[in-house]
Amino acid sequence: MKPNPAKLNVKKQISRPEILFGIARRPGSGEVFAGASSGDVIQLDTASDKPEAKLHGGHDSYVSSVVWGRDSIISGGFDGRMIWRDAKTGQATRAIEAHSKWIRMVFATPDESKILSVADDMVCRVWDSTSGKLIRELKGHDERTPNHFPSMLYAVTCSPDNQHVATADKVGNIFVWELSTGKRVASLQAPKMYTWDPKARIHSIGGIRSLAFSPDGVQLAAGGIGQIGNIDHLGALARIEIFDWAKNERLHEFPGDTFKGLVERLQYSPSGEFLLAAGGDHSGFIKAINLGDGKIIKQEKAPAHIHDFVVSESFDTIYAAAHNKIVVWEMPLA
Repeated sequence: MKPNPAKLNVKKQISRPEILFGIARRPGSGEVFAGASSGDVIQLDTASDKPEAKLHGGHDSYVSSVVWGRDSIISGGFDGRMIWRDAKTGQATRAIEAHSKWIRMVFATPDESKILSVADDMVCRVWDSTSGKLIRELKGHDERTPNHFPSMLYAVTCSPDNQHVATADKVGNIFVWELSTGKRVASLQAPKMYTWDPKARIHSIGGIRSLAFSPDGVQLAAGGIGQIGNIDHLGALARIEIFDWAKNERLHEFPGDTFKGLVERLQYSPSGEFLLAAGGDHSGFIKAINLGDGKIIKQEKAPAHIHDFVVSESFDTIYAAAHNKIVVWEMPLA
């Protein structure tokens, strides 16, 4: 039995007053933890007929990202803090000043032994998932864009074998690192995901917002947005590029054909046959791409801008953090 993305459909929507940026899920369940614009981590069971939310405070502002790591919920936010919470009670067990600027993403290695964090201080930090101890720093992304404005480090991911980490920034630079040593082993570029306006606004927009390794670790997918005409808006098609990172070869370019906005989250199917992508601008989208022939299997408008999603172990259910709601899709097995 394999997931059938052609039959992807919305199963449930749970409205919230906050903007939800990141989401984690308790393994084997429909219970999720979502990072909110209120500074809270919101805990609720999507399987309930009437989900009741528990709010866990601690951040001063936006909670950008939330992950599950060895019976803990770890969050990172605009305030530069990372907070570990007991997954049973939601109570904070550790809070650290992890970065000097906005934490854009936290990510757990597949074996859940380490937590990766990236922030606008342009550093990726590797933490022990259990103790919270800093293991190493991965440095190399430029702090400034080529036009001398502050850059941002948006995305991080880890290979399925726990051997390599990939990071990506605002101007389209992707670095791959050896996790055990911190050595940089590859550099890739996706410059079409960055737009610089030297005249009307003297400003830039875009950047790589999502990364994903294929199940065999050979491919690395990057998601963002194409070249933008008016940088006051996300008025360009959502864009995805896929690389053979070790060979430094671009394998696929998916410039988009329907939906505009940022690709905020990418996920390969367990077999590597298709790629899930979601994001948005003022509205949202979700799509599945067949990696054999490069064709869209299905794409549709989402109920709201999707900022993040996680997938169940059987890959038949998608849980998404969106603008003012949690959205649950089902993807029947066939």
